[in-house]
Amino acid sequence: MPNLNSVELKTFIPSRDFALSQAFYQDIGFERKFVGDGIAYFAHGDCSFLLQDYYHPEFAANCMMHLLVEDAAAWHAELKRRGVAEKYRIAMGDLKQQPWRMLDFTLTDPSGVLWRIAQNL
Repeated sequence: MPNLNSVELKTFIPSRDFALSQAFYQDIGFERKFVGDGIAYFAHGDCSFLLQDYYHPEFAANCMMHLLVEDAAAWHAELKRRGVAEKYRIAMGDLKQQPWRMLDFTLTDPSGVLWRIAQNL
């Protein structure tokens, strides 16, 4: 039988302004590992994604990411401390305990991609 194991799954995130989006993701704690040919590879711990120098309004408006973290309150406090919402003129929601047993908040990137940053309760 052939080896059909998976190694990794990454998504492509659109950006209206490639340079601005790169700065945003670095400011919220992701490390830019590579950039070239219209793609930037970002990682935080074992989580990663590919930022693309491509923008389609409907795609960006319907793209949602879910980042599971150990401490959503610490993430929320740190992003507030860094002034990310004001600096990038984006929306950041309040911490909320969800009925599905998660504590989370939303963050919209400069291109309109919605992130839910959550922890399991």
